[in-house]
Amino acid sequence: MESNSRPKKRVVISYKNLSPELQAEVKKKYPYGYTDNMIRIDKSPTDFFYAIMLETEDSSYLIKVDVKVDTGDVEEEKDFFEDDITVTEEIADASEESEDE
Repeated sequence: MESNSRPKKRVVISYKNLSPELQAEVKKKYPYGYTDNMIRIDKSPTDFFYAIMLETEDSSYLIKVDVKVDTGDVEEEKDFFEDDITVTEEIADASEESEDE
């Protein structure tokens, strides 16, 4: 008699390394995205990754997902807005010159 209580295989894998079939399963399980279902896995006090879970009949997957972290770099935004001000000043200068003529 064969036992059906065989433990599931546990797999940690990156999303980009999943087979197309498993990627389809992820899309089926998370049709609106998995942002709200991500969990943080701490490897050490300074090293971590984010992952989602997927269960199949024979395996339990912990799928690493890439997360872009917003660093909030204010300097880039500052440069962006300063460029806009410079362009606006040049336009204002050009329109004043036109009015003087």
